[in-house]
Amino acid sequence: MIKIRHMSNDDIKDVSFVHSEAFNRQLASRKWITCNFNAYPRIMMFVAVDEMNKIVGYIQWLQKSGFRKETVVELEQIAVLPAFQGKKIGTELINCSLKFIKEYLVTQNSILKSIMVTTRTDNLAQKLYKKTLGVEIVATIKNLYSADEVVMVTKYT
Repeated sequence: MIKIRHMSNDDIKDVSFVHSEAFNRQLASRKWITCNFNAYPRIMMFVAVDEMNKIVGYIQWLQKSGFRKETVVELEQIAVLPAFQGKKIGTELINCSLKFIKEYLVTQNSILKSIMVTTRTDNLAQKLYKKTLGVEIVATIKNLYSADEVVMVTKYT
């Protein structure tokens, strides 16, 4: 049984571990997670915890281009520990956290206008993003980070 909840300050160490396991080309996981966590509500982070209350995954969303009446969010990062992959945790992270974000936006007199995802062209998670978010590839950027990246976007109404 997996539960999705808002990330807390006490989760930084465990989320940093998940980050380091999932993104081995990236450095300074604890610093990255800490500064992003501290950027709330510009950046909103959520965790997946198992029945033992162990963090097995996380998701990070960004509000793009300022706080607006119609908000564009980017699924900036999602990760699940390798031993827990293939168990629909990514799907749960996306669906539950997006519900939390929409509820938050209502309190800010805003609505969700569009969702954006950027990812490597070879990332198999593109299927997950298309299925759960309805995003489609709108552009490819050559050699942006460690490989070519696709930009995926959808309107949410």
